[in-house]
Formats: sequence, structure tokens, C-alpha cells
Amino acid sequence: QVQLVESGGGLVQPGGSLRLSCACSGSIFSRFAVAWYRQAPGKGRELVASIYIGGTTTYADSVKGRFTISRDNAKQTVYLQMTSLKPEDTAMYYCYALGTSYWGQGTQVTVSS
Repeated sequence: QVQLVESGGGLVQPGGSLRLSCACSGSIFSRFAVAWYRQAPGKGRELVASIYIGGTTTYADSVKGRFTISRDNAKQTVYLQMTSLKPEDTAMYYCYALGTSYWGQGTQVTVSS
């Protein structure tokens, strides 16, 4: 069964940190790059970061230097470490297997004092 399951969202104060996790089924993890997208209320879905099987990473300009995407091969999990969070980072965060139709269900991140 093909699955991507996100976790780790929550409420955090500005300047705080969160780590999101995306647990992937083996058929996805070994074959596809994985990306994190986010969607704020009333806005379109935005690519945040991606990681390829060889380890190459890409980031949106808005998160460079604050977010880090990584993958743990043993756990078949992709992480998004978020630091120096800002209110404008508030969104539903989704993981996605690039080039497929496979999305996770999303995890909410809210940055507010």
C-alpha cells in the first residue's frame, strides 16, 4: 500500500522550532524524490523543500537558511526541521512523492504568540 503520513505539526511561538516527519511506504521511499508543500488559508499550494534519492535538496527562497529537509533511509522517513518560525509560515504542510499522485493528509503548523 502506498502511503505518506505526516506528523509533528502544532502551535509554536514566533522564533520557535518544529520538526515535521513524513513516513513513507517503501515503494515510495526507494523510488521517488519527496517534497514538502504548504498551503495557507486562501492561498495556493507552495513548494517548500524537496530531497532527491541521492540527497540533493532544494528550498523555496522564503525558507532558505531556516528550514532543513533530510531523509532517514533506515526509517523510510523524510523530515522538515523548521527554525526561526514566522507567522507567515502558518499553513497546512503536506508531503508529496514527486512525479506521482501520492500526497499525505497534511499536518497543521500555526505560528502565533
